[in-house]
Amino acid sequence: MSYQALYRVWRPQNFADVVGQEHITKTLQNALLQDKISHAYLFSGPRGTGKTSAAKILAKAVNCENGPAAEPCNECVSCRGILEGSIQDVIEIDAASNNGVDEIRDIRDKVKYAPGSVRYKVYIIDEVHMLSTGAFNALLKTLEEPPSHVIFILATTEPHKIPLTIISRCQRFDFKRITAQSITGRMTLILNETGTEFDEQALPIIARAAEGGMRDALSLLDQAVSYSRGRLSEEDALTVTGAVGQRMLHATARAVYEQNAAEAVQTLGGLLMEGKDPVRFTEDLILYFRDMLLFKMAPGLEESMERTMADEDFIEMSGLFAEPAIYEYISILNKAQQDMKFTNHARIYLEVALVKMCRLHIKAESSASGQEAAGLAEKISRLEQEIQELKNRPAGIAGEEAAKPAPKKASRPGSQFKAAVPQIEKVLSEATKQDIQNIKSRWGNMIGYLNDRQMRSQAALLNDAEPVAASGDSFVLKFKYEIHCQMASDNKAFMDSISTILNELTGKPYRPLVVPEAAWLDIRRSFLKKQKEEGVYTPPADGQEEDVQEMEEDPLVSKALELVGEEFLEIKD
Repeated sequence: MSYQALYRVWRPQNFADVVGQEHITKTLQNALLQDKISHAYLFSGPRGTGKTSAAKILAKAVNCENGPAAEPCNECVSCRGILEGSIQDVIEIDAASNNGVDEIRDIRDKVKYAPGSVRYKVYIIDEVHMLSTGAFNALLKTLEEPPSHVIFILATTEPHKIPLTIISRCQRFDFKRITAQSITGRMTLILNETGTEFDEQALPIIARAAEGGMRDALSLLDQAVSYSRGRLSEEDALTVTGAVGQRMLHATARAVYEQNAAEAVQTLGGLLMEGKDPVRFTEDLILYFRDMLLFKMAPGLEESMERTMADEDFIEMSGLFAEPAIYEYISILNKAQQDMKFTNHARIYLEVALVKMCRLHIKAESSASGQEAAGLAEKISRLEQEIQELKNRPAGIAGEEAAKPAPKKASRPGSQFKAAVPQIEKVLSEATKQDIQNIKSRWGNMIGYLNDRQMRSQAALLNDAEPVAASGDSFVLKFKYEIHCQMASDNKAFMDSISTILNELTGKPYRPLVVPEAAWLDIRRSFLKKQKEEGVYTPPADGQEEDVQEMEEDPLVSKALELVGEEFLEIKD
């Protein structure tokens, strides 16, 4: 064939032509100038990033008649012979089809012979990870101590499949993906050299589709030039790569902003009718919103945008969207992209994602309105309760209280739970030691019952709870924290479960009365003091000492009572 593909015609012939791998070419050039050539190299990296090209350039450089030099001259007999493939001392082997032990043994037998026409015999083994285990073992000793006239260059896209014993005997160079800017610059040079007219917007589209591979980019460029009619346009590049134009991305984003789900789905349907891939369109949308977020955060970093150009429409769209909305859009699209990998109906997932994005603001507004309404209703209810309390007060008391300043009462922060004091005092007056021991002895079994019945959260709620007094039909359940007390009181099913389980364990349907620890101490102290004043005092059924007596006997507490009064004093055991 008289025609050759662009990636073959424009294969790099010097280190300077290897785009995007300056960290490797600089190291190799310094080694050539200092005559520090290693006996084995390992070139690893993604496809189309210049591994084999760099290996051939290195083979020419070490054998160049005008060396040592940082670049091969490409004019001497050695360079031209290696370039044309006529010198037998530079051997390129495809390990994918020559991966057996016999091929490696043949290499091992021939390395001892000196090169015939150049200084070094160079073995370039491409896709070396395809060698079998036996082949690697056969290569091992030769690779470690080859003759002084032999250089091995191994190239691979999957270095993790190569044994560490092989890697440790080589100088490893990792080729990285080539940036879109570097690929665009190389394609611009090629098109200018070939005299092909093109639109500047077309090349970044091809560069992004290549995903960091120069060979892929030149193949797509070759195809796009063949598709175009005299001039490579943006539409030609979009058609060949299957990408979506920025104008359609603007239209989709505007439909999302206007919450027009029908318009967004219709735009998607038109693109799919043109043969666009829904997965690729999803990726384009993600990159579009990513570039929008980057532009909003740092407008000066236009060169970091991967999918869009900062034209007037893009700048206008960036001003419409808030940052939290962009985060949500990217999250929704990313979730849809993951779901597309496991379905044959990728279009449906993308349509659902677009509808979600269109309804996102409506949902947020509804939620905010609902929260405001709930807060307003709570305030109204609290005001009505305060008004009712004021109405229920006697007129004389209300006037007297209004006339004198209200005393400052010591209050505990966050004290909201109202304990059922009359019922608790009734339990205390009827409490027996037998009932409280009956409940305490089976309390652990009751928590175990809750765990067995998949009520672990309720069982965990009882970890800080303790039964402290009991009568024939009720018992007082003390909670360490007021929030837990409130949670238990609000959960009627939970309270009924405690009574039911205790009935099964003890034979009595004890009804729980919950109380916070601080309130329990006050209620019990007040009850005992009242009993003592009335002359009907009996020792507590739970066996504890009388709190009032301790309060009176403790000199520190007595002094505090004398100084500030009982109203402003809180005593904790």
